[in-house]
Amino acid sequence: MELYLLFETVSGFSLFHAHGINKIGEDVEAVRNLIHDLERFRNAVKMVGFQPFPSAYSALVQCKKMSKGMLTEELKTFLVLNLPTVKEGKKPKFNVGVAGPKIGSQISEMTKIPCLSNDLVLELFRGVWLHFNKFIMDLKQGDLERALLGLRRSYGHVNVEFDVNKVENMVIQAISSLDALDEDIAYSSTRVRKWYSCCLPEPVKVVNDNYLNAKVEKIVGNKEQLPNDKMPGLADILGDEDKAKEIGEAAKAPIGEDLSPMNLIIVQKFMQRVLDLSAYRKKLYEYLVIKMNYIAPNLASLVGVVVGARLISHVGGLANLAKCRPKQLQILGAEKELSSASKTREKTPKRGLIFRSSFVAQASTQNKDRVASSLACKCSLACRVDCFSEKKTNAFGEKLRRQVKQRLDFYEKRLASGKIDVTVTAIDSTMEKIERCGIN
Repeated sequence: MELYLLFETVSGFSLFHAHGINKIGEDVEAVRNLIHDLERFRNAVKMVGFQPFPSAYSALVQCKKMSKGMLTEELKTFLVLNLPTVKEGKKPKFNVGVAGPKIGSQISEMTKIPCLSNDLVLELFRGVWLHFNKFIMDLKQGDLERALLGLRRSYGHVNVEFDVNKVENMVIQAISSLDALDEDIAYSSTRVRKWYSCCLPEPVKVVNDNYLNAKVEKIVGNKEQLPNDKMPGLADILGDEDKAKEIGEAAKAPIGEDLSPMNLIIVQKFMQRVLDLSAYRKKLYEYLVIKMNYIAPNLASLVGVVVGARLISHVGGLANLAKCRPKQLQILGAEKELSSASKTREKTPKRGLIFRSSFVAQASTQNKDRVASSLACKCSLACRVDCFSEKKTNAFGEKLRRQVKQRLDFYEKRLASGKIDVTVTAIDSTMEKIERCGIN
């Protein structure tokens, strides 16, 4: 059976007839030895058709469609004009070798032309690419490489621009940065507390918050030189004059060792770093709130901004999260525990990232699993509303949150919960917001 090769380059479509392969046979090693000799390769493979692209934009469009396995009209016409004619009702007596299985299956489906994509075809393509400039007389050395470089850049820009409106990527990066900042702030704050407590341990005992503790220690500075004019500022930071007086009295009768001026400068710089990180973390959280209210307002209203962003980040996007079943969504983040439990035949985990929700935290130990299951069902519904609705409001999220709160009260306090028709009430609330805001 005859073999033709469909070769796509930046310059255009090419069709080669491998008429000398029958003498060699389907020996891949023999073809590898053949392609290094130009004369022998030309005797085995010849060009039977070439259709150049009219412009660089046309080359980009054809490359983009073929990379997705789509058969374009230009390629279909090129194959029909250059391949042998097949009589109606008879099978073709030739195969077309293609580089990608996707485009091959598309060609076979649309034109009934059999296609191949195996090691022999790929080796022949390697030889065609190696000697391609010898088959076209007007093509100079280096022209193909320069055109390929330009097409590669244009194709890369198209792929990047395809993902511009996928704003959940910003949420994924923001929540990852927020988690990293939390770790850095926690570690740095611990080092500051231990470092400064060698000099003055009282602020550590009075103030539990890391951010406030760093601000207090920065104001106090050298314990032997704490002036009285700093006491009002210290009281404003702590919000309690008694605590400020306690720290002031402790500074007058210190327990710890003295800090030299050089050591004090180093410690205060470290404190300032903790304060800067905390301030940036606050701004990043505000940015995350804005993005989540734009992308998934119902999910953010239901489980909170941070938990909702972690769920989106874990599965790689809101669309993937909307495809998850409630039971699958419930154990997101506990895949390792689930795998370990299945191997050791232990109890499987009932909750993952959703465990950090405030609803699960409020539930007692015996009710956490049931609350997590109920919350997962509502999260699944909220994700689908956010993903597929055209008008973004948090009406469904507020109603679903009320349902979960009633379910939590029923489990904890045995309070009867009234039935809430979420769909009707949420749609009415959404339509009211649309009419009030004038959204088209």
